Amino acid sequence: MPLRIALAQFDFPVGAIQANAAKIARLIAEARDVHRADLVLFPELALSGYPPEDLLLRPSFLADCERSLTTIAAGVTGIVAVVGWPQATGAVVFNAASVLRDGGVATTYRKCELPNYAVFDERRYFSIDPDGEPCVFDVAGTQVGLVICEDLWFPEPLARTVAAGAELVIVPNASPFERDKTAQRDALLAQRVLESKVALAYLNVVGGQDELVFDGSSVLADADGTVHPNARAFEDHWLVAEFDAATGKFSRVQWPAENDESRESLAWRGIVRGIRDYCGKNGFKSVWLGLSGGIDSALVLALAVEALGAANVTGVRLPSRYTSNLSNDLADVQARNLGVKLMAVPIEAPFEGYLSALASAFAGHAPDVTEENLQSRCRGAILMALSNKFGGLLLTTGNKSEYAVGYATIYGDMCGGFAPIKDLYKTEIFALCRWRNARGDGEIIPNAVIERPPSAELRENQTDQDSLPPYGVLDAILERYVDQEKSAEEIVADGFDADVVRRVLHLLKISEWKRRQAAPGPKLSRRAFGRERRYPITSGYRA
Repeated sequence: MPLRIALAQFDFPVGAIQANAAKIARLIAEARDVHRADLVLFPELALSGYPPEDLLLRPSFLADCERSLTTIAAGVTGIVAVVGWPQATGAVVFNAASVLRDGGVATTYRKCELPNYAVFDERRYFSIDPDGEPCVFDVAGTQVGLVICEDLWFPEPLARTVAAGAELVIVPNASPFERDKTAQRDALLAQRVLESKVALAYLNVVGGQDELVFDGSSVLADADGTVHPNARAFEDHWLVAEFDAATGKFSRVQWPAENDESRESLAWRGIVRGIRDYCGKNGFKSVWLGLSGGIDSALVLALAVEALGAANVTGVRLPSRYTSNLSNDLADVQARNLGVKLMAVPIEAPFEGYLSALASAFAGHAPDVTEENLQSRCRGAILMALSNKFGGLLLTTGNKSEYAVGYATIYGDMCGGFAPIKDLYKTEIFALCRWRNARGDGEIIPNAVIERPPSAELRENQTDQDSLPPYGVLDAILERYVDQEKSAEEIVADGFDADVVRRVLHLLKISEWKRRQAAPGPKLSRRAFGRERRYPITSGYRA
């Protein structure tokens, strides 16, 4: 008889120990009674959520996890369950996964490769067990091995597990989304299978957690190296398959497969999931955003509507003396198209108030960027006031290009609690808007918004390109320096003007203090600003 395995590709929020424990217990029973599974697998650290960060430094948190695991285990009968959790033994904590069966904990495996790069800080919290042994256990006559996430990226843990007799190896993960990572992971699975001649069942968690968004995209690989289609990204699903130990092959029983792995589709769904989960997990039912008639706010509005529904999104026009009629009209058009409530609060009165209050202090000084920023700060204060008065989360609308070079006003348009598009360059914003409009359900983002020259509209006839290189040039330089970590010399060698490169990198460096105060937003790229790219504010390094 083949082994039936159920993979729980679901969201397990960080810190929600009791809720996660109840969910795990319910899903174990469902895997047994509904899906008739012999084995059910949960993601890495499902009980605590991932990443729990400094919650792991609290003894009470670790004790609650242990008590909850014991309670879950007591109810496991008629099925084998593998549950990830943080296991504390004295002052030492392990990233662990326990095998539960017959009302108790049969064995526990401790992760042996701890990632400490990019968004990962596991060596801050977890230890490696020097006496750790491979984990292999019998399920319905099949020898099942267990490794955790990063273990798979090194050949030794899998090789030891196979040497201990595993015919199938299950791999619980908490691997954040990153563009192009799925192809890299699938290639790794194929390589490991070819090395070990053993099948792999790879389960990844799904859901948004602060600056991270987990895509799921779980996958199976047969012992001959065949990698099956990924499960649908960013969605909660039961994934059920049968494994034949004689052939080393899986048969997918219930497996909603991914049908669009384009960069735009994954980015769109990742941001939507990030907005929905950030709001839901932090108790926000609605959101606000300033709707300028420009492309960034237009995109954020469309994303927010898909995430939360039009009834839970309010756009606010904040016209100034420099706002064009076209901007006002385009904001109205999009709000009507999406069925979103649109409010108008002109900023002329507060702006005049600031100018009057500062008149004596500014006497003898010509107007400059200071007055431009005052307009943005009027808008930020008004939006925060609306959020405070009526509830709801304020979304910021800045993109990665702007945050990189400081083309955003601190305490102005950077005000807000979540920044949905902060990891998208401006050129990616244009591409994502065009992709969304091509989905066949109408002009979600007015084409006139996409086609008009970007402008902050803080002075007469202003465009972004008055202050910045063309976005095609700017983004190409930034991607090389930020994402690919090339030096200035290497970027110049790629064909870019040396003076432009030096100017862009100077702006990037002096804007670090702004980014440190920016709202969190979903990571999509290899190097997202925030927890993944942590540069010092004060630094004498030039490159």
